[in-house]
Amino acid sequence: MNQPASLAWILSTGLVMVPVALVGGLTLLLQERTFRRLLLPLVAFSAGSLLGGALLHMLPTAVEEMGPGLRVFLWVLGGFVLFFMLEQFLHWHHCHREVGGCDEPVTYLILIANAVHKFIGGVAVAGSFLVDLRLGLTIWLATVVHEVPHELGDFAVLVHGGWTRTRALFWRFVTAFVFPLGGLAAYFASFEADVRFLVPFAAGNFLYIGASDLVPEVNRHHSWRSNLVHLVCFVAGILTMLALRAFGHEGAAH
Repeated sequence: MNQPASLAWILSTGLVMVPVALVGGLTLLLQERTFRRLLLPLVAFSAGSLLGGALLHMLPTAVEEMGPGLRVFLWVLGGFVLFFMLEQFLHWHHCHREVGGCDEPVTYLILIANAVHKFIGGVAVAGSFLVDLRLGLTIWLATVVHEVPHELGDFAVLVHGGWTRTRALFWRFVTAFVFPLGGLAAYFASFEADVRFLVPFAAGNFLYIGASDLVPEVNRHHSWRSNLVHLVCFVAGILTMLALRAFGHEGAAH
């Protein structure tokens, strides 16, 4: 495909990803009581999808692209440690070590991780369009399906962390533009710059948020019914990522 056509597809599909980030806005149609009841199950789903995305998508892709050497896992650790440091800073800066009176630091980590994830997604989709139109459309469609559960879960995490639904929706909208920016970066760099390290780095981000922040959040309840619901949602998030991976491999085989 020629360069102007590639740029047109990269821009158009990248901009379509912006309203996908607003899927959490559907919760505005729900009553406050109903939405609050759905919050923790969505957080559990988000935890499962983050861990599943890191372990079933990002790490296998990173090993395929960079080889099974130590470098991949060092980047994973780098992403994990950086977000640990960010959370420590956010705890100090926003809470001054006092109990209450501040937003959960995980809300800011979710936005940062989401921006990194979207940048990588934009690079991947743009790279596919630079190779072949049909391949680009296939990868883009898989990305859309992949993003919907993440957006719902992340939106729930922001609200559970103390944000209003309007504020959460606004910042999801702002960070959504990182996706087309990633596509443009890939197009103009023509993949001469090696950005493959971003995949294991983002995997480390996802592992930290899912395991350190979200799993403990949904693990605090003593009701066996609540725990069972959260477990089912957590496993559903993992299975969703597994199904998307199986679908992607089947599409690649064809």
